[in-house]
Amino acid sequence: MEDGIKVRVRNLYKLFGPTPQAVLPHVRNGLGKTELLEKHRHVLGLNDINVDMRDGEITVIMGLSGSGKSTLIRHLNRLIEPTAGEITVDGEDITGYGPVALRRLRQERMSMVFQKFALLPHRTVLENAGMALAVRGVPRPEYLAEAEKWLARVGLDGYGGYYPHELSGGMQQRVGIARALTSNSEIMLMDEAFSALDPLIRTDMQDLLLELQAELHKTIIFITHDLDEALKLADHLVILKDGYVVQQGEPQEILLHPNDPYIVDFISDINRARVLRVRSIMEQTTEPPADAAGEVDHDATLESVIAISGGDTSHAYRVMREGEQVGMLDMQALVRALVPAQAAEDGIRAGS
Repeated sequence: MEDGIKVRVRNLYKLFGPTPQAVLPHVRNGLGKTELLEKHRHVLGLNDINVDMRDGEITVIMGLSGSGKSTLIRHLNRLIEPTAGEITVDGEDITGYGPVALRRLRQERMSMVFQKFALLPHRTVLENAGMALAVRGVPRPEYLAEAEKWLARVGLDGYGGYYPHELSGGMQQRVGIARALTSNSEIMLMDEAFSALDPLIRTDMQDLLLELQAELHKTIIFITHDLDEALKLADHLVILKDGYVVQQGEPQEILLHPNDPYIVDFISDINRARVLRVRSIMEQTTEPPADAAGEVDHDATLESVIAISGGDTSHAYRVMREGEQVGMLDMQALVRALVPAQAAEDGIRAGS
């Protein structure tokens, strides 16, 4: 595996229409989504996508409706065929796979959790959870035992004999996650997996996913249109608009340094205190600050530090990671970080 990259996407294009190869050169020469539809009656799904998805991390792909995020994830298991480009898994280009290799990829190396649960109504919860292994030909006692283990792990111990319609939406999605885990696949594709759930249940499912990820270290590609969800889950965040990547990187970095007006607008209503972490704004140093008011964890939210400080901006804190100091946090730097860069620039111009 090259540089820890599990899935690599390079120069990926998808055009929907009768002659995509014929109009592809126009897109490569800069023709946009609206012009392509007006002039050539083709829909631009993906435009020169380049993304590295690291082994054991959660890559979140987000954007508004029509941005291309679901189109992209369906290319990873070739439910949609690319117009051009390369998709590699462990360094091997899967766009050249024939039917047998492609079937093995979907059955053994990738699992998918859907927005609408996709459970079989005539099968029990236990049978649904074990479906991936059943399809592979694993004997029934073995796959049911494995499914039962993962149902218990996602909080559904004792529900194996129920049918999907007897469970709430949140419970059904837990079955979907258990099914993906029972398959023991290296890569989990999650397409708007929590968006059909009520807010509190959705938060619980996000927490469950992070808890499982801390234990299992799967390669997860997660699709969402919700920025709060993206910032909570992502190790690597990819933001799409009209089929192209506007910005990608570590979520905290994107929040602090948006590179496009679209991103600035996107993050304008975010509660920065709740999503920004101490590690993103601290001064890296092993020297303790004079008269330190206490210690804070490097991964603590700024909101939690404000609560600790009681809002006193004169304080400074040692920043700790696994018992060792890795930085220093000045409360005045924290306050500055709460002001979006664009708003700060506007304020400076207004006062000049």
